[in-house]
Amino acid sequence: MAQQRAKRAVRRNIRGVRAAAATGTTAAPILTRHIVDGRPRQVSRDVSLVESLAFTQADPAHMSLTVMSSPTPESIAELASAWQLHPLLVEDLLHGGQRPKLERYGDVLFLVLRSARYIDESEEVEFSEFHLLVRPRALVIVCQDGRLVDGTEIPSGFSPEPEAPLGIGAPLLEHEHLLRLGPEGMVYQLLDAIVDGYFPVLDGVQIDKEQIERQVFSGDAAAAARIYHLSQEVIDVLHSTAALTRVLHRLQQGADKYAIPDALQAYLQDVSDHLTRVVTETTELRDALSQILSVNATLVAQRQNEDMKKISGWAAILFAPTLIAAVYGMNFDVMPELHWAAGYPLAVGGMVGFAVLLYVLFKLKRWM
Repeated sequence: MAQQRAKRAVRRNIRGVRAAAATGTTAAPILTRHIVDGRPRQVSRDVSLVESLAFTQADPAHMSLTVMSSPTPESIAELASAWQLHPLLVEDLLHGGQRPKLERYGDVLFLVLRSARYIDESEEVEFSEFHLLVRPRALVIVCQDGRLVDGTEIPSGFSPEPEAPLGIGAPLLEHEHLLRLGPEGMVYQLLDAIVDGYFPVLDGVQIDKEQIERQVFSGDAAAAARIYHLSQEVIDVLHSTAALTRVLHRLQQGADKYAIPDALQAYLQDVSDHLTRVVTETTELRDALSQILSVNATLVAQRQNEDMKKISGWAAILFAPTLIAAVYGMNFDVMPELHWAAGYPLAVGGMVGFAVLLYVLFKLKRWM
């Protein structure tokens, strides 16, 4: 029953997307590049997805790259219609906020990737999500957040010039030897850029961790909240990179089945090695922050202990004079000391003497 309900929901979403496409135009900016024998070609700004797909099927040396920024239901409907996408795949394209994953629907390989950048002012890691659709000689990159790999906003108007500095389109076309390896070569370049982008994030977190260590040992009460906040950001990075590790592992497992060239497998292994370093450093940062939190809790408890010692010491010092005053403050007449001429000075002297004696003892024991 649950599966049937899920399928019905998917169909409703697809019908809604198609209806929206029938009443509107593609609102998301789209960049299209055609590649012939590893060399980018200029194309008109308004080339359609169907035309790009037909271009790739006309000749084995043809390939296309399409970059879609901040997709709308209309643009997803156009893509689904041109590529004949599975309804479940369309459902994924309509919803962002996913962790890295790899799925295959017929001859279409679907990848979800997440890049990261560190915002030092707020000590937060900001993620950008990319959905990749790969089929023989064609690649579509859907930028769910409308951001580049480095986290900057994608310009509202894409230029069709191959040298346009888009940060995600043009750099994928710079290396002819990788373009000759097919769309998988561009996927490798994007994976490499995303994984390398995690290192500046870890550097920023490392600097803040060192600042927190000094803050903890200085006795700053705000250190605990800062540790919790930074730990959450590190955990988010760890979840994202761990999921990306599984994606790379599955890509490497399918290398023989889907005839991935040996040269590209070597490049993927290099990306995997870099990602392993990222995961290792992230795990170490998480453990280090956990240790800092434990040290901070120990120091707080120690400071509270010291405060309790001081409070207890002053309570004992005040107790002795209070006891003497309470005894001689009772309304009894048969008390010889009440009739002594030196009774009052002796009582006051006893109070002061006991207080001074206790203060000296506590001072020697370092309670004060």
